[in-house]
Amino acid sequence: MVMQTKEITFETEIEYSLIDHGGYIKGAPKDYNREFALDTAMLFRFLQDSQPKEWQKLCKKHGANVEAGFLKKLYKDLDTYGMLHVLRHGVVDAPAKVALCFFKPASGMNYTNLTLYGKNILSVTRQVHYSLKNENSIDVVLFINGLPVATLELKNAITGQTAENAKRQYTKDRDPRELLLSPKVRCLVHFAVDTDEVWMTTRLNGINTYFLPFNKGNKGGKGNPVGAGNFRTSYLWDEVLQKDSILDIVQRFIHMEKGRKGSKKETSVFPRYHQLDVVRKLIADVHENGTGRNYLIQHSAGSGKSNSISWLAHHLSNLHDKNDKVIFNSIIVITDRLVLDRQLQDTIYQFEHVEGVVVKINNNSTQLAEALNTSKKIIVTTLQKFPFVLEKVDSLAGKRFAIIVDEAHSSQTGEASRKMKAILGEVEGLTEEQQLQKVANEEAKEERNKSDSEDEIAKEMSTHGKLDNLSFFAFTATPKPKTIEMFGTPGVDGIPRAFHIYSMRQAIEEEFILDVLEKYVTYDTYFRIGKKIADDPRYEKSKANKALGKFLSLHPHNLAQKTQIMVEHFRTVTKDMIGGKAKAMVVTGSRLHAVRYYQEFKKYIKKMGCENELGILIAFSGTVHDGGAEYTEVSMNNIKETELPEKFSSGEYQVLLVAEKYQTGFDEPFLHTMFVDKKLSGVKAVQTLSRLNRTCFGKEDTFILDFVNSAEDIRAAFAPYYEEATIEETTDANIVYDLKTKLDAFRVYWESEIAAFAKAFFRPTKKQGNMDFGVLNSYLDPAVDRYKGMEENEQEEFKSTLTKFVRTYTFLTSVIRLDDADMHKFHAYAKFLLKKLPKRDGNTPVFLDDEVALQYYRVQKIFEGSIVLEQGEPLSNTIVAGKPKPQEEKALLSELIKKLNEKFGTEFTNIDKVLEQFVSDMDNNEELRMQARNNSQEHFRFPFNDAFMDVVIERMAQNQKFCERVLDDEKFGDTIKDLLVSIVYERLRAQPETTVQYEV
Repeated sequence: MVMQTKEITFETEIEYSLIDHGGYIKGAPKDYNREFALDTAMLFRFLQDSQPKEWQKLCKKHGANVEAGFLKKLYKDLDTYGMLHVLRHGVVDAPAKVALCFFKPASGMNYTNLTLYGKNILSVTRQVHYSLKNENSIDVVLFINGLPVATLELKNAITGQTAENAKRQYTKDRDPRELLLSPKVRCLVHFAVDTDEVWMTTRLNGINTYFLPFNKGNKGGKGNPVGAGNFRTSYLWDEVLQKDSILDIVQRFIHMEKGRKGSKKETSVFPRYHQLDVVRKLIADVHENGTGRNYLIQHSAGSGKSNSISWLAHHLSNLHDKNDKVIFNSIIVITDRLVLDRQLQDTIYQFEHVEGVVVKINNNSTQLAEALNTSKKIIVTTLQKFPFVLEKVDSLAGKRFAIIVDEAHSSQTGEASRKMKAILGEVEGLTEEQQLQKVANEEAKEERNKSDSEDEIAKEMSTHGKLDNLSFFAFTATPKPKTIEMFGTPGVDGIPRAFHIYSMRQAIEEEFILDVLEKYVTYDTYFRIGKKIADDPRYEKSKANKALGKFLSLHPHNLAQKTQIMVEHFRTVTKDMIGGKAKAMVVTGSRLHAVRYYQEFKKYIKKMGCENELGILIAFSGTVHDGGAEYTEVSMNNIKETELPEKFSSGEYQVLLVAEKYQTGFDEPFLHTMFVDKKLSGVKAVQTLSRLNRTCFGKEDTFILDFVNSAEDIRAAFAPYYEEATIEETTDANIVYDLKTKLDAFRVYWESEIAAFAKAFFRPTKKQGNMDFGVLNSYLDPAVDRYKGMEENEQEEFKSTLTKFVRTYTFLTSVIRLDDADMHKFHAYAKFLLKKLPKRDGNTPVFLDDEVALQYYRVQKIFEGSIVLEQGEPLSNTIVAGKPKPQEEKALLSELIKKLNEKFGTEFTNIDKVLEQFVSDMDNNEELRMQARNNSQEHFRFPFNDAFMDVVIERMAQNQKFCERVLDDEKFGDTIKDLLVSIVYERLRAQPETTVQYEV
């Protein structure tokens, strides 16, 4: 007989799996009570079996009408508190206190609760006719002890229907006013399922229902991998919905999230698959391997990292090892996001229903020390608050900590991170005296008072590398090479990689976030400047060019022209998006730029009479001094700094101008458009532009207008993080020894000075005297004097190498143990010596505002379209000794202006009167120079093509016709590229190396 391939066969197989190995029993559709939306037969079976004493109390109270009486109270509590609350906290029908679900205890030694946990009855019922109005039925309903928690609408692609049809059925044929489908009071989640994909929602709302993908991902993109002899979506019933899993989700994942301030609306949050998967895999690995491991989690911006961190912190705080002992004394969450602190407080209170589980450190290091000493479960702090004197912590030896780092980047490799490890690290066992701590704490304290400087050096060295009592969990969308090396999990090839990935590509393809590069417009600015003074002074080229660029970018006409473009685009396009709720962000190059732009916006908005439709806010730190006036964010907005996100989210304001603020971690779903007037690259570009990627109902796309960066610049920044960020190789520990040997050759310092410095510097705190700081200086000053007697080029080379040594050692010892006391002493000495070395006289900035004048100006659209991404090359993690930058030659101001105009000049019309910022030409493109040195000319063509647009503008743009022909005429453009590629290639290879490939 031919196999049946209809939808009912799919339904049957799911039911079979749940009953056979999922911990379910088969439910009967006839036992479903449409009035109460419950499986009453299963409910009373559970109550009588699991809580006979409470059942007797109910019988005594309600008599023969016990079932009806209890159902009335249960119905009321479900309507008042919701399904999630009732499952977690039960129902009080005085004098009976009835549990509706028993959850698995954290410890296997809690035999009573384990027995009760086994009393839970999970059932699967097919074709449930749920309505009192009609005979509509749901394909599958899942119950916990008779209470409905999930529905599934199933479709079979072989019969021509997919999950899209299931979603349509939920939105058009399923009335959310039906009790079974009512948000909060009955089912917690609804799944639209076919043989290839799964989608979910926690709130049915007709055509406004918002479904989220619940897929594993497939080869870095959307969908699911081929199942092993099963459906692609088998993980849903074989993994997610099986008994232990769904009960854990109800107990420790689902929570209610409050709406925006002033809104009473609550939303039920059910974990996405990648969130559920990462938490469970991390927990499983820690349970199996214990503490002392680092984990890198690369999850795309906008993928719900805050919830993932909250769930992980809660799970870790209750995690027991194989011997049923608590693994971590405290969970420490390092974050700069205030919203995460509030979210942790609210979410974990719902899980535990106990105040004080989450402690926020908002005062000083003493508060943090007390929280650590008293083993507070979850501690939220910033890295800046963590470094404090070791003696403030009363013996943390023997305690274990999990440190969750939100948006982990290179700050974790610095001194603040090193002090964190020192505070939490196991430091006993380094000397005979300290080993006594294992048997006598008081004696050990006395011995520590007698420790000498070598003990202190050894103790600090114990903070290097991975420590047995510390586990780091680093969450980021854009891991830098150092982050990958520090937190990544080594593969079979020894190269560290992310422990878990939810890629930008998958998030975009699943439409969980928006593709911010889909609608991207770049503008370029053409200008001519002239010298307006009789003298012709000489300036260092780089400083003069920066000064010219600043002059151009802050010129009133430049700001006015760009302001007009931005405001008119917002008025004609952006303001009608997202049902008229769309907002825009202007990313400026500096705080002064932000203030000037704010003034131009106000002026133009008033001129156009659109004050009522366009409210603006500004965000920057500190005080800006401009023309004798002082400006602060608070004084310009006339609102408190903490109120800005909420105010911007309201309908009163539409545009936010920012300067190094709100470019990371800012979550505003109505943010649709971004205007960029700032150079962005690498991680900063990805983080900034990703502010737009959040989705909300009615938001179908985003828009970016960029005045500074080319499409190729942005593509290069995003490519490494599109799928998995990787590195080619790990840092070679020998590099610090190579750098030390090179430094020794200068004979600036003496070994005796280093030894004497270290003896004083590492002296225990209680033995330090009032004059010790002067002693340290006496060991540094001789080296400073020798440095001053060197030739200027030697000074630059020594200082450059010393800087590289300090940074490299700091990073390297965060990853591995060197166990080299002499090198550690030198590192301490080198840090202080570097700070005492005199700075060059040439660091004074150049101001040319009074010496130049602008003559011509024009802003022209260069690119409009979608920036298409593909997986990028591994991130460079190479450190080379390199050579210092040569002393910069000086040039006449007139020559600099002439060269600048030659690069950017064109046949301007009378309208084109003003000037724009200076853009670096190919000679200053260090990345391209590296590509030229490391590749043949044939392979060099690929990175060269990426930079071609800049080359054309900088080297070839002599008139508008020529520029437009390069852009519009493909053959002509190819001819120019062919002419230039060999010239640029040879020129870059011939120049001496001036910088390192990668600087830590």
